Amino acid sequence: MKTEPDPLKPAAVVDESPNRSPDFSPHLPPRATYIHVPFCAHRCGYCNFTLVADREDLIPAYLHALETELQLLEQPRPVDTLYIGGGTPTWLDVDSLQQLLQIVLHWFPPRRQAEFTVEANPADVTPPRMALLTEAGVTRLSLGAQSFDPTKLRTLERDHTAGDIQRAVQLVRQHGQQIALDLIFAVPSETQSVWQDDLDRAVRSGASHLSTYGLTYEKGTPFWTRRYKGQLRAAAEEDELAMYLTAIDTLTAAGFEHYEISNFARPGCKSRHNEVYWTGGGYYAAGPGAARLVGNLRQSNHRSTTTYIRRLASGDSPVAEAERLSAEELARERLLFGLRRLEGIDEAQFPQQTGFQIDELAGPAVRHYVDQGLLARQDGRLRLTRQGLVVSDSIWPDLL
Repeated sequence: MKTEPDPLKPAAVVDESPNRSPDFSPHLPPRATYIHVPFCAHRCGYCNFTLVADREDLIPAYLHALETELQLLEQPRPVDTLYIGGGTPTWLDVDSLQQLLQIVLHWFPPRRQAEFTVEANPADVTPPRMALLTEAGVTRLSLGAQSFDPTKLRTLERDHTAGDIQRAVQLVRQHGQQIALDLIFAVPSETQSVWQDDLDRAVRSGASHLSTYGLTYEKGTPFWTRRYKGQLRAAAEEDELAMYLTAIDTLTAAGFEHYEISNFARPGCKSRHNEVYWTGGGYYAAGPGAARLVGNLRQSNHRSTTTYIRRLASGDSPVAEAERLSAEELARERLLFGLRRLEGIDEAQFPQQTGFQIDELAGPAVRHYVDQGLLARQDGRLRLTRQGLVVSDSIWPDLL
């Protein structure tokens, strides 16, 4: 099975050998791990993530497959950041969730002061689950809140309420964990006042981290089909831009640091796991559709949960795609993802880290965007300007 190529990734030779096992290099092993749990109660209309809806029957086979995949490591790999996402990991019943945590923690024991994040649906955050997560050492719960507005939640086909979010946040805080909230803006018929209220309530909730995303219509999702048929009307571009700028101004005024295009954090509460991606670090990953970068080898597992389970049960590799990245390709990715961070890139350190000067990789493009006011060179750093933030997607292709 071949997954669609990511347009942000450089072209490379793809090794599609079905029996190729993940290459967990013993040299400079990563210290970050992502585990994908592909289960949800239902699939929201805008979602194109790797998941299966309402398939509790597959959970035991998935857990067995995950353990089989991780046995390819041969020995546990201590990590500084561990992230269990999905899907909805907390949709698992308590016994299955406990088994998942035992498997993952055996193969990826957290180092001292590690960041351990688990994604959760607000409606699934119950006292028994929170007790289990706390006992396992989880330090951060990422809640897929999306909105506090009931009409907006119905439009997004979410199965929780604002009350569920509030109860979940209170319970997480009682257990002493950090809270990250995801919010979506530019939803059909959403007004600026609804978005402002979402931001204000998120700030008041006590969350330590907020991620804000404009609604996207991905081909193959029900929302894409409904938009194509005229049943959904996307927000006007100028309204989406205004909402994004409102998020920046509201959250920074409330004491959050805008540290990445879509992410805001209170002091000391940045997502350390995501920072690994943005700074070009390596990472392990396991589960359906999971992608890992170990050394210069990137691999992606089959997106189909049933195929993933079947291949591991039959002794085959779960890998669907593999590519060896050249030093230049790794440097270009580091340039692109580094620019997603508001602090930008240290131009003196970049060649020490990659072996390439920024101008050697993308000099004409960088100079063009500096002249356009979308990038700025100041104090030895290259970074996006405020104007560049809102059109960053149009910049990346020229850098790759």
